[in-house]
Amino acid sequence: MSTSPQHTSPAPTPRQLSTPRAAALAGVVFSVLFGTTLILIRIHMPAGHEDSAQWLQNQQSAITTATVLMPFAGISFLWFIGVVRDGFGRYEDRFFLSVFLGSGLLFVAMMFLATAVAAGLVASNTSVADPAAHAEVMNFGKMVMVSASQTYALRMAAVFMISLATIWLKTRLMPRWLAVLSYVLAVALLIVSEASMWVELAFPAWVLVVSGFILARSGRREE
Repeated sequence: MSTSPQHTSPAPTPRQLSTPRAAALAGVVFSVLFGTTLILIRIHMPAGHEDSAQWLQNQQSAITTATVLMPFAGISFLWFIGVVRDGFGRYEDRFFLSVFLGSGLLFVAMMFLATAVAAGLVASNTSVADPAAHAEVMNFGKMVMVSASQTYALRMAAVFMISLATIWLKTRLMPRWLAVLSYVLAVALLIVSEASMWVELAFPAWVLVVSGFILARSGRREE
């Protein structure tokens, strides 16, 4: 009794993933969403301890919108990190790559923390049993939010820029002037991050410029 030979289908061969060009838009999306979030939260924010409750009451809808946008800004920034790392190719440096990834993730974590505190302040503003205690909670929450965003997140953004600029100088993957500009902005963020609450807008503007270069380069490669 003979048995017919069994035909086995060939195992699928793995294919290398390639970064789609649309992923480069992640930096543009982050710049728009993050910049909008900062502006919404910072509108008429008092610099000191006074009028925190009044600011929260007047800008409640704007702050709520900002807390909705921030998670999407963070997701877009993670995609932006992936796109930038993909551009390194075989020029990856383990040391600077570790600093690059770590500072980027810490930046997102600090901004999520600041936005979560803002969301908590909005939620706690609905029912007030003790106005004096509530005012103290508002002041404390606002100081935590400002410290997390301006003191910690901005400095992590500066480290992110410095590590990336160093990789660009070593590999010449980006124009030299862009790497130098990244150093200058990073040093400015490290030094004057607490001088003005609007300094934070320099980082999304920088991401927008970098994303523009990545999009232009990917467009030339496809031609």
